[in-house]
Amino acid sequence: MRRGAQMLLVPALLLGLAACAPIPVEQAERACLADARDATGPRTEMGIGVGSHGVRGGFVQIGVSSDYIMGRDPSQVFQECVQRRSGQMPTRPLYEQPGWRAR
Repeated sequence: MRRGAQMLLVPALLLGLAACAPIPVEQAERACLADARDATGPRTEMGIGVGSHGVRGGFVQIGVSSDYIMGRDPSQVFQECVQRRSGQMPTRPLYEQPGWRAR
């Protein structure tokens, strides 16, 4: 391999390894709330676009997580997600997290 190509490859590898590094537990808790919410049931999203010439289009989106299909407890999903992302246990359980509201 030529030296120029090696010089480009090393930063790319380091950047890839940095993406796998643990994140702070507080950041992981915020990110994992979405996974826990997805485990509570299907998520639906609807939208419509209206312009000066009337309706232009719309969409309906339905998403179901594998955690919901398998019947996993949202608090267990949250805990495992935080551990996977941060390498630490959550600072408080799911049901005490700011912004958590079960359906």
